[in-house]
Amino acid sequence: MSKIGRRPIQIPEGVTAKLDGGNVTAVGPLGTLNCAIPSQIKVDIEENTISVSRKADDKLSKSMHGTIRALIANALTGVSSGFEKQLEIIGVGYRAAIENNILTLKVGFSHEVEKAIPEGLTVEVKKNIISIKGIDKQKVGQTAAEIRAIKKPEPYKGKGIKYVGEKINRKVGKAVKSAGTGA
Repeated sequence: MSKIGRRPIQIPEGVTAKLDGGNVTAVGPLGTLNCAIPSQIKVDIEENTISVSRKADDKLSKSMHGTIRALIANALTGVSSGFEKQLEIIGVGYRAAIENNILTLKVGFSHEVEKAIPEGLTVEVKKNIISIKGIDKQKVGQTAAEIRAIKKPEPYKGKGIKYVGEKINRKVGKAVKSAGTGA
């Protein structure tokens, strides 16, 4: 049995979870999220715990068991406390601004790069830190990855957009020959 799938999920304080048909609906102070349950998976909601099990032992059921449990747990966490990713902009003259729900980045190109902020997410810019917050973990992570992909950090000077706390493996540049040599 799946190690992750067999662990029960504790429902956080102030959150309600309902099972209707093939969906688990989590309602909390930050909003509402739905998680679709495939037919191979069985979900039981008791007082303040949710248990996930599989109906059969075929390959698809085994692969979905832990995944569905993690998706339900993320939905419960999202509606209670939410998720946040932070990106850091490194480089001289590199900056970001938000206007009319559009993130504008100046990151060394000849033009500004604009990225629309998806609905349900809030993005804040303070100095060189971009904070992405929301209740859907997948949407927060995907948006952060798309913003980072606009200008990935380069390995020589480290300029670009990186996650806060991400370590960039730096390369040594070319060795400069001394000026006095030559014929």
